[in-house]
Amino acid sequence: MTTSRTRVIEVDTLARVEGEGALTLRVRGEQLLGVEFRIFEPPRFFEAFLRGRDFREVPDITARICGICPIAYMMGASQALEDVCGVTVDGTLRVLRRLIYCGEWIESHVLHMFLLHLPDFLGVPDAVALAATHREAVTQALRVKKLGNEIMRAVGGREIHPVNLQLGGFYRAPERSRLAALLPEIAWSEAALRHLLDVLAALHFPAFEVDYEFMALRHPDEYAIDRGEQLVTSTGIAAPLSGYDALLTENHVRHSTALQSRRADTGTPVHLGPLARVNLNRAQLPAELQVLAEALGLPPDCRNPFKAILARGIEVLYALGEARRLIEAYREPATPAVTVEPRAGTGFGATEAPRGICYHRYAIDAGGQVLDAKIVAPTSVNQRQIEADLYRFAATRLALPDAELRHDCEQLIRNYDPCISCSTHFLDLRIEREPG
Repeated sequence: MTTSRTRVIEVDTLARVEGEGALTLRVRGEQLLGVEFRIFEPPRFFEAFLRGRDFREVPDITARICGICPIAYMMGASQALEDVCGVTVDGTLRVLRRLIYCGEWIESHVLHMFLLHLPDFLGVPDAVALAATHREAVTQALRVKKLGNEIMRAVGGREIHPVNLQLGGFYRAPERSRLAALLPEIAWSEAALRHLLDVLAALHFPAFEVDYEFMALRHPDEYAIDRGEQLVTSTGIAAPLSGYDALLTENHVRHSTALQSRRADTGTPVHLGPLARVNLNRAQLPAELQVLAEALGLPPDCRNPFKAILARGIEVLYALGEARRLIEAYREPATPAVTVEPRAGTGFGATEAPRGICYHRYAIDAGGQVLDAKIVAPTSVNQRQIEADLYRFAATRLALPDAELRHDCEQLIRNYDPCISCSTHFLDLRIEREPG
């Protein structure tokens, strides 16, 4: 007589993602029955408590959604509200906005690449163990990350939830000498990162390709970071920011407190983040970085999610070069901000957070009171794609011991640098096996 049994493997703490979540794989014999990537972080209701607030408060409030990428939220909110009010922030003030965003990309990408994700590839449990085996790489990475933080502090007043940003620009423009003092460290970081990219290029990447629909912002004049004029996809869609809600719809699923996004017409997921950006906007990278990307093993139309770590490396090198260019050209503006007067209407804004597009939509009345708000974090969009990746990936590895299958699935999730509380520090992983 055959008795059925279920094997359950639990990972109590996955400290290399941001948020609280869980993954369950249900397996019968050699068949994968289902995958659920669950986010059970309690809802935080930012959109609800923005209603009724003065529109000038919104950037500072939304910054509190995430301590890793507050600028993504501040900038997207600011652009959406400036869009309502018919204001465009350009010139030197735009330079400062792009510069602080470069700082956020540098610190966030480097944190993920070398402290959260690299341990997976090198077979060590965490950054502490990694520092014991690859001390020089960790030391150099921390110094580059510190530079990103310093750029944010120089422009924004502090690196976590900066206090110097407002609608229309800044409360105070930094002195040119303060920014110029960062140039030697930027030069050092560019050289160090090229060496670190050689380390990453030598990693073993699982053979796993997915026919993604990539989606990213695009700007006609530059690699989209802090703003974009269109939403573009690898299937040929090019839509204005105001078309976001018609392109992607959010839905509740029973196993997750986070909304999942999908194409409104097809119901299929899209892939956001560095791999999408490097594929869709590759032509706007400097020619030398395009050549370097291919030399590192990141060819055009790369669809291996494990190689997102290489795409992040290319973007850090780009952000360092862009920060250097912006600082060298910087001259203190006559005024730190343009005036933003409220008017009734709806506005749209979006930026490329390190993890992908961060979308904002606000409606305000003539007095500047917020009537409605919608904010979509990139991990909310990627969640459905992560689940689809896990299904394809795990289905080919069911013969592995549970410990190895668990590791491989955790690594695949970390490819996306998921922000589970925006999105945390715990992942409970269950593998339920039933006899065939």
